[in-house]
Amino acid sequence: MAVNLPNFLTLLRIILIPVFIVVFYLPAKWAYWVTTGIFVFACLTDWLDGYLARRLHQESTFGAFLDPVADKLIVVGALILLVQSYGTALLTIPALIIVSREIVISALRELMAQYGSSAKVAVVYIGKLKTFLQMTAIAVLLSQPHQMSWHNPIILVGYILLYIAAALTLWSMLVYLYAARAILSSEYRTPLTHSE
Repeated sequence: MAVNLPNFLTLLRIILIPVFIVVFYLPAKWAYWVTTGIFVFACLTDWLDGYLARRLHQESTFGAFLDPVADKLIVVGALILLVQSYGTALLTIPALIIVSREIVISALRELMAQYGSSAKVAVVYIGKLKTFLQMTAIAVLLSQPHQMSWHNPIILVGYILLYIAAALTLWSMLVYLYAARAILSSEYRTPLTHSE
């Protein structure tokens, strides 16, 4: 395992998750802003670790594996907390779409890797835009009292951004599935080795 600065930032993002959860449940008004700050910091390290890995020529297989895992953990964790806290179907629906997409794409990447075709499902621009919008939406929703209010324009902005992110999530999933259409079709009949 290559422990360098980019990988350290990725590990830090994972370590911050339990801190994020504990602060989220603290019965204090400032907890909204601290949890938002932790989440935003984690999002910034997501950009920074990739930038540093390229800039310092410290890209590694471990980093390539751990970086998307850390992203998914912090995003899915935040969505679970928000769904539980807001307690409304309006938030549950886009959150479920986002989480379900991550499960589908993870399974697809595992399948593609068995055929040595993982490059076909590499990150595309639409995926990066989706990630940016969903992280922004989550940060906005974390920063407010966790109850749906049509009179709070900040919460409305958060919901709108989350729905746009969910739509892009579905779109990017279709892009990935289209890229993998040959392997998902009957053209490939090579027996697979199952990991479960």
